[in-house]
Amino acid sequence: MIRQELVARQLEERIAAHFEVGRRLRVLDAGLGDGAQALRLARAGHAVTGLESDPARLAALDAALADEPEGIRARFRTMAGSGQDTGAHFLPGTFDVVLGHDVLGRRQDPDSTLAGLARVLDTGGLLSLVLPNVTARAMRPGLSGDWDGARAALVAEPAPSDRFLRLESLTSFLARIGVPMERWYGVGVFAADDADDAGDAATSAEALDVEERACRMDPYRGVAQSLHLFGVRG
Repeated sequence: MIRQELVARQLEERIAAHFEVGRRLRVLDAGLGDGAQALRLARAGHAVTGLESDPARLAALDAALADEPEGIRARFRTMAGSGQDTGAHFLPGTFDVVLGHDVLGRRQDPDSTLAGLARVLDTGGLLSLVLPNVTARAMRPGLSGDWDGARAALVAEPAPSDRFLRLESLTSFLARIGVPMERWYGVGVFAADDADDAGDAATSAEALDVEERACRMDPYRGVAQSLHLFGVRG
């Protein structure tokens, strides 16, 4: 998917900016999902630990790992759990990179989840967060001509978690917990998260190029469907 490729490229860019080439990093993916990002990092030589609370997803990923070379399997371990469980499983400073992709928007207490993710980062470690862009929820239905949906998004009272997930709120909170934001990108300015991009290869490459450029530029990144934030442990 274009979305996964965008997230991966942005993550690889920040890793290259913060760590020396060839360093084997300790990575926590606190919400594996389909495991796409975690597997990509394991294939690049990093030691990856993945938390996933959905037993079906965990079983599917374990089955996929069985088809990977032995070296990748040796440096990839999965555990049942979620981003809220980091304190129960890991000591402070255990990881160089922590991924919290699409986990904050599903929590009633995203602040405690985020604090837990930051806690297990080592000094100089990189925190990667992907979350819904709550300030631009009317964009997608509006662009597709769903005027009722766009109106509903515009007039809806924000939930408490929505207020926390706003860019300015997250910037302030990350600074308070010692992981100040270093860079942010949009994810999905033009293409929907669930868009089918499995068609013509040339068309997909063009779409990816346009998306990658737009996701770095204002005002486009500010109306993307998701945001990708990076913080660095001081």
